[in-house]
Amino acid sequence: MVALVQASTALPIMLFSLVSGALADNFNRRRVMLVAQSFMLAVSVSLSAFAYFGLITPWLLLTFTFMLGCGTALNNPSWQASVGDMVPRDDLPGAVALNSMGFNITRSVGPAIGGAIVAFAGAAAAFAVNTLSYLPLILALFRWQPKYDTNPLPRETMGRAISAGLRYVAMSPNIAKVIFRSFVFGLSASAVLALLPLVARDLVGGGPLVYGVLLGAFGIGAIGGALLSARLREFMSSEAIVKSAFIGFALSAILTAVSTNTWLTSAALLVSGACWVLALSLFNVTVQLSTPRWVVGRALSLYQTTTFGGIAGGSWIWGQAAAENGAEMALLASSVVMLIGGAIGLRYALPEFKTLNLDPLNLFSEPLLALDLKPRSGPIVIMIDYIIKEEDMNEFLQVMATRRRIRIRDGAGHWALMRDLENPEVWTESYHTPTWVEYVRHNQRRTKADAIVGTRIRALHKGDAEPRVHRMIERQTTLPHDIAAHKMPIDMS
Repeated sequence: MVALVQASTALPIMLFSLVSGALADNFNRRRVMLVAQSFMLAVSVSLSAFAYFGLITPWLLLTFTFMLGCGTALNNPSWQASVGDMVPRDDLPGAVALNSMGFNITRSVGPAIGGAIVAFAGAAAAFAVNTLSYLPLILALFRWQPKYDTNPLPRETMGRAISAGLRYVAMSPNIAKVIFRSFVFGLSASAVLALLPLVARDLVGGGPLVYGVLLGAFGIGAIGGALLSARLREFMSSEAIVKSAFIGFALSAILTAVSTNTWLTSAALLVSGACWVLALSLFNVTVQLSTPRWVVGRALSLYQTTTFGGIAGGSWIWGQAAAENGAEMALLASSVVMLIGGAIGLRYALPEFKTLNLDPLNLFSEPLLALDLKPRSGPIVIMIDYIIKEEDMNEFLQVMATRRRIRIRDGAGHWALMRDLENPEVWTESYHTPTWVEYVRHNQRRTKADAIVGTRIRALHKGDAEPRVHRMIERQTTLPHDIAAHKMPIDMS
């Protein structure tokens, strides 16, 4: 049951974050956060009422915890993406670390305050105070009036927005590496927090007060990690910091497993907390700096889904392991997984993001068309002709492999590269979009980093003019009245 409490918080984030990410990218993020915070306020009011009347049971508490997790799942992508909206790109790592520090201050101070309230006034009073804590944030969101860039295109449907986010991450190797590493970290690191009550009771031999001390040590370590983050980035690469966090967390988990002294365990948890924030904040920053703003909410939601999925799964796995073999063996096993996660960096190292410019290119303008197309008209077929000399063919194919990934990542389908059999120097790139508005959206997603690929392709093109672009719309060859005629019954009389 101890591990289920943490799992019930993390599970909604794993299940619903992708939808929340699509909402964060397609709706006003401030309003999404207001809805999420108001929902959590309503759940907290209900929890306080049930506690006041003595109706709380363990499973009902898990239900309320799950509902609060749903509110967190709705809130998190908009919250995290808003950090990048408020600060310049160069300041984003520090802003994310500061956000993590604030979260971990509440993590360390909150239980102490909650425990004091429970001791003096009971659990219902503690839940009531927690309910009141939502009001200042809701008020701040009401007063905050951010300026968002307006997009004249119609909003994406939810299904298409989710598929666009999945496609973008799948076709972005840098983000995929981060997501995989964050899953492994969450899976293994969850053991310490999930089993901390058992550590306090069984390994250290303490009670609620000792648990509060240990949790506070973890929170203080997390604050220290956030403060160290900027200094470490000055002389260490992203991969070196993350690898150190994996190793440091593993060693501290081992020490936590074998220690029977409160202060020694607290020292180990200081290291665990620091490594926790160093790894997760750097994962977060890497995702944000590897993603353009139009899809950052969905990318962050996928990152959070895998991270909290690892935490939820790990909480259950290590809880079961502790039930069968004790908390000590469960922590030792988790440390082995953590060390494996550090070794994975030898093959899937985190990218360095300082030189990546993902600002929108903003060079596309809709062409003048002879046909009167509607936004939903389609499917649209694009064909681009290039003249490539034989000696440049290998380089051209390499560059076009990158172009293919970018096209598909930004929403194109049925991408193909064809060579003219009668004139081998003529190459044609083709791709489809479902509608005209999706073609426009596809081109608006192009970034300044993507423009480098286009520049290389144009340099290889040897035609007298720019590569020729054909924009076409697919049409059926059978007219509607012909279809109806084929379906009419034949009179055999």
